[in-house]
Amino acid sequence: MKVKGVIFDWAGTTVDFGCFAPVNVFLTVFEDAGIKVTLEEARKPMGMLKIDHIRTMLEMPRIREVWNRKYGRDFTEQDVLALYRQFESKLMQSLATYTDPIQHVKETVHRLREEGIRVGSTTGYTDSMMEVVTQYAAAKGYEPDFLVTPTQVGDKGRPYPYMIFKNMEALGIEATKQVVKIGDTTSDIKEALNAGVWAVGVIVGSSEVGLSEEEFMALSEENKQIAIEKTARIFKETGAHYTIQTMEELPVLLEKINERLEQGIAIS
Repeated sequence: MKVKGVIFDWAGTTVDFGCFAPVNVFLTVFEDAGIKVTLEEARKPMGMLKIDHIRTMLEMPRIREVWNRKYGRDFTEQDVLALYRQFESKLMQSLATYTDPIQHVKETVHRLREEGIRVGSTTGYTDSMMEVVTQYAAAKGYEPDFLVTPTQVGDKGRPYPYMIFKNMEALGIEATKQVVKIGDTTSDIKEALNAGVWAVGVIVGSSEVGLSEEEFMALSEENKQIAIEKTARIFKETGAHYTIQTMEELPVLLEKINERLEQGIAIS
């Protein structure tokens, strides 16, 4: 009994260091609506289907209060759809520029394939968004074996487990304990836990850290460690089985998980 499949998230995990493509657009569309939101508020629901992300932001008490003060009423589903249409339009204009693979991803995926491990992926992006991302990421050397978007599972994205199950079906993996899900948000961790697979949070380059590569590298070693420890704690509190700083650590972690599986230790 060994790990047979690894399922990666996209933005903030394998491409788009810091997960900036969607964040910048969330800030813009809310500002255009006259609602100033913070970077922390925009990042908090990261990993969800993007229309669910917008709805979740509008449900935040502070944002809801500001909306009510500005418009004299609570937000409606029509407001959610209007913001989402703007979001989708603006994101599509800039998405291609946020498709660079994060350091160690390509080498790690190559090693996984050498060991016979299948490589799946899930995302909070729709089919049309991922058409852009996959095309440009593949040209830059990153292409998983399979992709599932929320569009393909009735828009039931994270934290629902269905994208993971669809990956397992396509990749021919019979047991959830043979699957590792890796992501950079608490939504990724919840998705993995709901599917009953190993939940792993990746820290450097994550939306949870929320820094560009230049900003992160400019930190002192002490401040880097503070950011890493804070993010690891958030992932652990959400229920992650493990955290890794970068993808370079993944092969060693898989060996550790394989040892647990060989000893008959269940996911816990």
